[in-house]
Amino acid sequence: MWFPEHLCAMAMVCLLDFEAYAEKYLPKIAWDFFAAGADECSTRDENILAYKRIRFRPRMLRDVSMLDTRTKILGTEISFPVGIAPTGFHQLAWPDGEKSTARAAKAMGTCYIASTYSTCSLEEIAAAAPGGFRWFQLYIHRNRAVSRQLVQQAEALGFQGLVLTADLPYTGKRRNDVRNGFRLPPHMKLKNLEGAFEGDDRSEYGLPPNSLDPSVTWDDIYWLRSLTHLPIVIKGILTKEDAELAVRHGVQGIIVSNHGGRQLDGAPATIDALVEVVEAVRDRVEVYLDGGIRKGSDVLKALALGAKCVFIGRPALWGLAYKGEEGLQDVLRILRDEFRLSMALAGCASISEIGQDLVQFSKL
Repeated sequence: MWFPEHLCAMAMVCLLDFEAYAEKYLPKIAWDFFAAGADECSTRDENILAYKRIRFRPRMLRDVSMLDTRTKILGTEISFPVGIAPTGFHQLAWPDGEKSTARAAKAMGTCYIASTYSTCSLEEIAAAAPGGFRWFQLYIHRNRAVSRQLVQQAEALGFQGLVLTADLPYTGKRRNDVRNGFRLPPHMKLKNLEGAFEGDDRSEYGLPPNSLDPSVTWDDIYWLRSLTHLPIVIKGILTKEDAELAVRHGVQGIIVSNHGGRQLDGAPATIDALVEVVEAVRDRVEVYLDGGIRKGSDVLKALALGAKCVFIGRPALWGLAYKGEEGLQDVLRILRDEFRLSMALAGCASISEIGQDLVQFSKL
């Protein structure tokens, strides 16, 4: 077990401090898996760099003595517009894995999207934080009965939304994982899929190679709607064409995402794609974003460009690696406090006052 018995006493001031801690203390194979981007990692890195090309147009002499960061996503109120994106294998970062993630999200009053590839089961996640606000992220497998069972199980356990990942018909090439021969440690399992593929050969994730279904199309949205009453959010949209198709097929939300740069290297940064998607949607469905959020001011920029909420992936894992549930709460608290400060300095007292006139793109 690689978790240090004496946690570092360094002051955690920003999200990059948690990243540095995780890189120092996690085993190389785990760190490389979490940090990996596809191929040359240009899209992974651009997700962060793109925010530097956006400048604020702050307004002065506004009354910002009382700040309100509350908002609603799909009708449920959250305390501030930052949720936890679906990422797999949380036990690589902390022994309690996704149970700690669920507890931290509930404590901070926000949404946690649990991954199909969790190392804790849906039942364990639900039991860890009763009454928490959770969505379930779905990969559709060739064995559709497996996916059907997971969707219906999530609804029965009180998950409040279904997030279909659309950008993974095959897994992108992550070079360090190949070099490291990445495999889940023997004591860790993909709990939601235990027993689903008995007798088949196993890949590095403990699943049969090519178990995902690359034949999934827009028509499968109708199939999902026949299985559940949960609202459907589609994750992985980067173009106006696909945004329009998502609306046409009756989804309730879109997550602008490039899978953290782990799939198609050379895809646009999500903050750059956001404007195109928001313009295409024209307020017919809610639009969210993940990828590259490292500061509260990044959250403000994303909201100014039309995102209803943002979701963090790697920073949540860094928080877990630091102190589990407590560390993840620290990450969320820092983002919340930085977001509040950025709002105030930009002249916005509430979410409703954040608009596109608050930002402009620079030529950097």
